[in-house]
Amino acid sequence: MPIALGVIMLGLGLSLTLEDFKRVVLMPKPVFIGLFCQMLILPAVCFAIATGFDLPPALAVGLMLLSASPGGATANLFSHLAKGDVALNISLTAVNSVLSLLTLPFIVNYSLVHFMGAGKVIPLQFDKVVQVFAIVLVPVAIGMFVRAKKQDLADRLEKPVKILSAVFLLLVIAATVAKERAHVVEYFQQVGLAALAFNLVSMAVGYLVPVVVRLPRRQAIAIGMEIGIHNGTLAIAIASTPSLLNNTTMAVPPAVYSLIMFFTAAAFGYLVNRGTSRTA
Repeated sequence: MPIALGVIMLGLGLSLTLEDFKRVVLMPKPVFIGLFCQMLILPAVCFAIATGFDLPPALAVGLMLLSASPGGATANLFSHLAKGDVALNISLTAVNSVLSLLTLPFIVNYSLVHFMGAGKVIPLQFDKVVQVFAIVLVPVAIGMFVRAKKQDLADRLEKPVKILSAVFLLLVIAATVAKERAHVVEYFQQVGLAALAFNLVSMAVGYLVPVVVRLPRRQAIAIGMEIGIHNGTLAIAIASTPSLLNNTTMAVPPAVYSLIMFFTAAAFGYLVNRGTSRTA
């Protein structure tokens, strides 16, 4: 999966220039809106869903762990396919990943105390943040370098690489389903509806809040994808690692979410682009 995501991010970089990122820096409002949704609204929404669905304590903590996890390369790809502002996505992924060093341990420890009656110190996941940066930023930088030096080549590669990215995405979905096939039914019975509700509410918040504050549609799509597609792999790793939470039950909500999000994100991208075509 890291290799596939690296190729995907290389393709995204072929469509970006430094001007795209300068625009984000000069117009910080979308970044602040995205961070507001990610850091404040989503944990509160997730807490309400975990409580409302009356999840068992370990599953509730697992869902809260997911809400505290940042976005990643998959969110960037879906934003690209849905014609969102990918430069904004990548900027949000970078900032969210750094901030999660502080916010994720805080949210998870609070959840452990509230739902299970006992806290546990979650070490800062610096190595995981480095992995996110390596998978997201390095291939993007290479793609941008190619565009800066050989724009004609980048233009020719952009369409076939976009198709290749979609193929890789389908392979990632198939591999995820195949890996979890023995437990899919059991997982969905345990937490499927709660994970689906959180996924749908996340994308709705990420898209509608920017629309309400009158951000451009491309930025609303980008924030919707960034907020709606969390890094389930990171959450599963934290839940399952012996030196961290060491609780495989807590990994169930991120695993279920990781299966659901591919389909809901594709549907979301289709709907927002259908709306664009109708208003054009």
